Amino acid sequence: MASILIAEDEQAVRHLVARALRMDGHDVSEAEDGAEALDLLDEAGGRFDLILSDIRMPAMTGIELAHEAARKWPKIKILLMTGYAEQKEAATELTAIVEDVLDKPFAIGEVRERVGETLAAAESKPNAERICA
Repeated sequence: MASILIAEDEQAVRHLVARALRMDGHDVSEAEDGAEALDLLDEAGGRFDLILSDIRMPAMTGIELAHEAARKWPKIKILLMTGYAEQKEAATELTAIVEDVLDKPFAIGEVRERVGETLAAAESKPNAERICA
């Protein structure tokens, strides 16, 4: 399956989502903020298929992480998640680099479905390049 990096500062949410995605057969790495996620990306040479990141986190926000990841590794798909309407609005400016923004709270089935759809779309367009803002 896919290699997924989850960046989420709420441990319970991070572990729940990671567990569900592992049950779907994905290889999942976890980071508690954007800075740690960026370190994991650097260590792996960007070899992740998908980043699933909260927007509001300490050290580095999900939006900052999305910009940096898309600049360095433009083929990595990025999904953001947030419980704040104003942050979702800020993320709409990232349509060139972010696949979608999930609203919190969410049902775990919704996350699994959205991840599956994003990965399936990526497989159907393997040579598609993303334009970085």
